[in-house]
Amino acid sequence: MSYKIFTLSPGSTSTKCAVFEDDRLIFKENISHSGEELAQFPTVNSQLPYRMDLIMDKMREHGLSLNEMDAFAAYSGGLESTPGGVFPVNEKMLEDAASGRIADHPATLGAQIIGAFADASGVPAFVINPPDVDELDDIARISGIKGIYRESHVHVLNQKEVAMRMAQELGKSYKDCRFIVCHVGGGLSIAAHKDGRMVDANDVVNGEGPMAPNRSGYVPLLPLVKKCFEPGCSYGDIRGMVAKTGGLKSLTGTDSMREIKSRRDSGDKWAAFVYDAFAYNLAKFIGSYACVLEGRVDAIIMTGGVSNDEDFIENIRKYAGWIAPIKVYGGDFEMEALAAGAIRVLRGEENPQEYTGVPVFSGFDFEPETV
Repeated sequence: MSYKIFTLSPGSTSTKCAVFEDDRLIFKENISHSGEELAQFPTVNSQLPYRMDLIMDKMREHGLSLNEMDAFAAYSGGLESTPGGVFPVNEKMLEDAASGRIADHPATLGAQIIGAFADASGVPAFVINPPDVDELDDIARISGIKGIYRESHVHVLNQKEVAMRMAQELGKSYKDCRFIVCHVGGGLSIAAHKDGRMVDANDVVNGEGPMAPNRSGYVPLLPLVKKCFEPGCSYGDIRGMVAKTGGLKSLTGTDSMREIKSRRDSGDKWAAFVYDAFAYNLAKFIGSYACVLEGRVDAIIMTGGVSNDEDFIENIRKYAGWIAPIKVYGGDFEMEALAAGAIRVLRGEENPQEYTGVPVFSGFDFEPETV
């Protein structure tokens, strides 16, 4: 039996949607939203009818209706931390997403939109490997300051999808593999996948890990703390350095690896130096995650748009290729991952999980109050 799946990923300035019949793409659209269009909506939730109408227009353009779908699947944020998996949309999920309590971002519209579509058509709606997935081993949560715990914020959907694809290529189950997965695009995340779980990962939201195109990643802490106390420096200024204008943007004035490579090829020595340093910086973290996996790594998987750059991949191979074979899945496969997750559940290949709204981690019950 074949299945027709509608997939959805709402973003800050666009709404991505697609329809698949099994693994065959029927259509994919990236609906752009201008700043002027979005300015008319005072809240994220007030964008809901607007985005739904645009999606329905695209469905009609392609001669499709909601009633043809066997399931709906979305990327959706604003949820409490969960294990990875496929989650049927339920009332608690809709409540958390709509509240804005956990996140105030258009990604919270994902569950709400497909929930409404599912109600109208009488078929299931699933949220699959949301950005709130946290599968860290407890030992990975500890930092060097009591009360500050490491969190998991990575490109979960694409990370999990390419790991599953690699496992299939190896003729193994994802739950029987150990991978280091690096998503390198507009953002950068790296995770150690062990037996079907991301047991350690950098926290892209809180500025941890390798430098990224516009995020600083790890920097020496005391010089950063000193900068916080410079006259006229605000929290917003420091947050911007860490999360918006750091990394390649800070070093070269652009967050485009393509532009930096072009400058390198034109003889710009600084651009060439930063281009190499970017791979060097990532490779150091790949090495540390090999330690997390106790030296037993089935593959290093490179994904995201920057992974299409062969010179960049060769740099990674130079530094880290001795650890394990390097496999490249350039670009992202988020729409495909959403469809595949829904189909696995419909075929009985994966059991769906219940979203409870109870975070997977809220502190160690054995941690002493004082030291």
